[in-house]
Amino acid sequence: MKITTAEAVHWLVELEPIAADLMNRHLATAREWFPHQYVPWSLGRDFDGPLDGEPWRAEHSTLAPAVRSALVVNLLTEDNLPGYHWTIAAQTSRDGAWGAWLHHWTAEEDRHAAAIRAYLHASRAVDPIALERARMAQVATGTLPEPDGVLGLVAYAAVQELATRVSHRNTGRLSGDPVCDRLLTRVAQDENLHMVFYRELLRAALASDPDQVLVTLDATVRGFAMPGQGMPGFARLAGEIAVAGVYDLRVHHDEVLVPLLRSLKVLELTGLGPAGEQARDRLAGYLEHLDARASRFVERRDRALDVRARREQAATA
Repeated sequence: MKITTAEAVHWLVELEPIAADLMNRHLATAREWFPHQYVPWSLGRDFDGPLDGEPWRAEHSTLAPAVRSALVVNLLTEDNLPGYHWTIAAQTSRDGAWGAWLHHWTAEEDRHAAAIRAYLHASRAVDPIALERARMAQVATGTLPEPDGVLGLVAYAAVQELATRVSHRNTGRLSGDPVCDRLLTRVAQDENLHMVFYRELLRAALASDPDQVLVTLDATVRGFAMPGQGMPGFARLAGEIAVAGVYDLRVHHDEVLVPLLRSLKVLELTGLGPAGEQARDRLAGYLEHLDARASRFVERRDRALDVRARREQAATA
């Protein structure tokens, strides 16, 4: 169900006072931090090029390949900020509470990109030339989500911010590097507060018109794609990340969709019209389907990893 212009304007006006309150709550809750304090500068040294330093080599980092891939995907997602800024502004406003949130959110997300890139460069975790080429390609493609009006934006952002938080947090945990873990934990804390902003807007919208919100949320959840879809080699990178358990179908189901929908009590809503009832039932069915797919994926992955471990053990025997 496509949101009309009149409906989009209605939600823009309806939710702005709530956005203002949530913005104030965010400012009171968020803790100031500084990227330079999280970067291991003592590990840094000149690269090849004008400074005639040492070229990057893979053995410079002890991070597992999947962790490197996750860090690249996470960073390139943050790098795509200019496009997201434009998308959000197009669906909301650059003025008032919406504009205040947009600009503050952009500044915080840009801080994430600066911190992660500095860590990658100082620690020589990934090939800096390949990383810069990927950044240029990612930003230049202009691949962005296309939410349907204010409701579509809020629904997408609630899912995306939680997914991003989980991806950062899991990457840090699996990195084996306390410095990386500390940095990504701090980034994930910001992402969680961003998710809360959009989740609470969704909650307020559900209280106002649950049928329309459920229809939008259902379409968003079933059609959701991670924001890194447009980056070079995303399918390969996503595959490595999924095999490592950083972000896969099981994580998406258990750590993103189920907690979000449970918090909003979506599947418990009553008094709905036909459209809302159908959307709620589709969501419930989708969760069951995704849960089954996730279980099959984990089983196949475990078998494949077991076979690989046996082969490696036999080769060294």
